[in-house]
Amino acid sequence: MASAKPLHGTELVDCARANAKQGIETAAYQCGYGDDLNKFSRELRQACEEMNLQVKELSELITYQDMILELGTGEVVAPDTASDL
Repeated sequence: MASAKPLHGTELVDCARANAKQGIETAAYQCGYGDDLNKFSRELRQACEEMNLQVKELSELITYQDMILELGTGEVVAPDTASDL
């Protein structure tokens, strides 16, 4: 659900991180900035600086843990029982 008003600070960073995989347009919209990508980028950069995060691009907010969780969506291959190895 998109925010009714533009988010700031940690709320903005959290929302942007949650939507980073979908791209900057989606992240800006979900964070309450509509199609104003420049303002979204400025506010996000400022919020990251306040949190001492060195982020130059939205994709840098995607963490290693997020990538691992995505890897876990594959098919599990295992024997039917413990004795059928």
